[in-house]
Amino acid sequence: MSDAESNEIDGEEEIDLKALNDEDLAAQMHDDLYDGLADEIAEGTQILLDRGWGAEKVLNDALVEGMRIVGIDFRDGILFVPEVLLSANAMKAGMELLRPLLAETGVEPIGKVVIGTVKGDIHDIGKNLVAMMLEGAGFEVVDIGINSDVDSFLEAIAQHKPDILGMSALLTTTMPYMKVVIDTLSEKGMRDDFIILVGGAPLNEEFGEAIGADAYCRDAAVAAETASHLVSARRAAA
Repeated sequence: MSDAESNEIDGEEEIDLKALNDEDLAAQMHDDLYDGLADEIAEGTQILLDRGWGAEKVLNDALVEGMRIVGIDFRDGILFVPEVLLSANAMKAGMELLRPLLAETGVEPIGKVVIGTVKGDIHDIGKNLVAMMLEGAGFEVVDIGINSDVDSFLEAIAQHKPDILGMSALLTTTMPYMKVVIDTLSEKGMRDDFIILVGGAPLNEEFGEAIGADAYCRDAAVAAETASHLVSARRAAA
């Protein structure tokens, strides 16, 4: 058996991305995102830019579409959190190249999200994954971190004027603080200014409804789908 045949069987044969046409390269980038290959995503992004693709086209056709596929398989239980984190990290490698170009051309994200883990809770893996998937879906994401109190959310809302406010909790003891935030926004007459999404392992749809959230999202893929749908629906109704 030749070395070339051995490498091909082992899956080690490298693909020359520059040798692919545009359509095949975009499809290969979908595969590379799925496999969490950050270096290949950065290389593919740069090749498409060098070929004259606009930053928005690279974002939508190569990266967002690839993450959409990842999100579907995550939702359906084919992919799991560690794999999706690798995919999201690969997405970031491409976004580092695209973000300044998108800013220069004035391309608007499909929406802006402020997200944080609520006061008393320091868990962030789920929140981070949601933030990555939202960015992969084309949102601008402002992550205010963990242990976020009402004032932290209010400050971020005032500064960034988001379309969506996302709150996460992993502890049953911190879940009620989500209602504290929502009630405070209602008292200030701000509740209807944006969409509120909540999530976390101990939550369910009934809890989301009870505290006045617009939607409960059971995982990061559902969060990205729900955010896109609700923002589109709100703008269509405006």
